[in-house]
Amino acid sequence: MVTPDARREAMKKVAGERRRFGYRRIHLMLERQGIRMNQKKLRRLPREEKLQVRKRGGRKRALGTRRPMVLPGRTNEWWSLDFVSDAFTDGRRFRILAVVDDYSRECLTLVADTSLSGLRVTRELDALIRLRGKPVTVVSDNVLYSE
Repeated sequence: MVTPDARREAMKKVAGERRRFGYRRIHLMLERQGIRMNQKKLRRLPREEKLQVRKRGGRKRALGTRRPMVLPGRTNEWWSLDFVSDAFTDGRRFRILAVVDDYSRECLTLVADTSLSGLRVTRELDALIRLRGKPVTVVSDNVLYSE
């Protein structure tokens, strides 16, 4: 027969070695050592000894308040660009560069290709600027690029 103090000490030792173990796994470890106890005592003792496993923290959220994005007041003031991708039936992938004027909701250009390099994107944007004029702000994935 194991004394109550020996049970507590064995439980503290196991909980100290295995900090993420809850009462059920501690119970298994104690049974392997030959220490047996009933379910009610098994739940009570860790609570009394402050051996509960602490809950992990939740998801980290952004701090502070976000200011609302200023809406454009005229055409050619605010452009959004984004990439859309899909695949052909044979499995090859292709991407589409979409540029939209946020005020008029007009699609300014759609460029589709199996590979859109950075040089190709700048070349297409330069051609669009020559055709439509330079925008005040360009947004890509909520990142602002402005003068």
